Amino acid sequence: MNPKLFLSPPHMGGHELDYIGKVFESNYIAPLGEFVNRFEASIKDYTHTPHALALSSGTAAIHLALRILGIGEGDEVLASTFTFIGSVNAILYQGAKPVFIDSDLESWNLSPALLESYLDSCVRKPKALIVTHLYGQCADIEHLASICKAHGVYLIEDAAESLGATFDGKQTGTFGDFGIYSFNGNKIITTSGGGMLVSDNHEWIEKAKFYSTQAREPFIHYEHREYGYNYRMSNVLAAIGVGQMEVIEDRVIKKREIFGWYQELLSDVEEIRWMPEIAGARGNRWLTTLTFEQSDYRPIMEALERHNIESRPLWKPMHMQPLFQGCAAWLNGVSEALFDKGLCLPSGTMMTKNDVHRVARIIKEQCR
Repeated sequence: MNPKLFLSPPHMGGHELDYIGKVFESNYIAPLGEFVNRFEASIKDYTHTPHALALSSGTAAIHLALRILGIGEGDEVLASTFTFIGSVNAILYQGAKPVFIDSDLESWNLSPALLESYLDSCVRKPKALIVTHLYGQCADIEHLASICKAHGVYLIEDAAESLGATFDGKQTGTFGDFGIYSFNGNKIITTSGGGMLVSDNHEWIEKAKFYSTQAREPFIHYEHREYGYNYRMSNVLAAIGVGQMEVIEDRVIKKREIFGWYQELLSDVEEIRWMPEIAGARGNRWLTTLTFEQSDYRPIMEALERHNIESRPLWKPMHMQPLFQGCAAWLNGVSEALFDKGLCLPSGTMMTKNDVHRVARIIKEQCR
């Protein structure tokens, strides 16, 4: 049998083991040390954001952002409905109420028109919006940011999947009040698990650092006036991140090349629709995603699995999840239609064009 093709497996850059060795030599294994500082610095340098905080996960970053912005019991927080649940769980952590906004066909991301419609008509103004840059492709972020500013709504960018994606040359995660990145094992770069919180606001990042280290007050003994969390990234994982950041542009280029191969090799399957890229954007194409306008994706997925190829459906919208039954949602049917028709294909940066041929051949056989 051919080797397994995974959706987006880790891909080391070459220096990670050397850097981990330096961590062990220093004995700074726990969450602080040279490589935590270096990893934060590399993110700041790459994204041109002034402040960054290395954390245990992207979800932790969203949670801290919500707390810093004063989101609490009963507050309403808008969020993309077409996303992974890690984008919205932190709303519940704060006792707040999610309000889900649907997507548009132009980006598959949160619809600016629906957002503006909701904000113009709602009786109670929400405190914040969490917008996801889905599958590494940019939302219409400048438009969304201007709407939030006009309505006095904080903007948190969930760029967990989109490190390296840009809009008009500016990195996703740097348009809002806060941005977050994820370094989970399947992301474009990985620390095995981890996240980053970024912002232009120095005081907010310092407060987030305070909360992320158990809210310890500056005394020689352990003094606590507020509750905090154990959310900081370890020096070991940060060492991996430093090595990964050395190859981030190579990874973006390769992901986009893989998407191009899929487009080329499946160009004669007329029913396929690819996730679009809006004007002015460069997505990182973290995963190659598509919909089938006539064929049922489920037999296609099963055929791929028989040939040792991993695929998965597009995200099930949050407003359809049992956990969020009864939550408010502003819908147009786009995310439900995408979920019903769509599939994610293997997009690992070690793939060759022959690997993509393997996938494309099976899809073509199923779409005849």
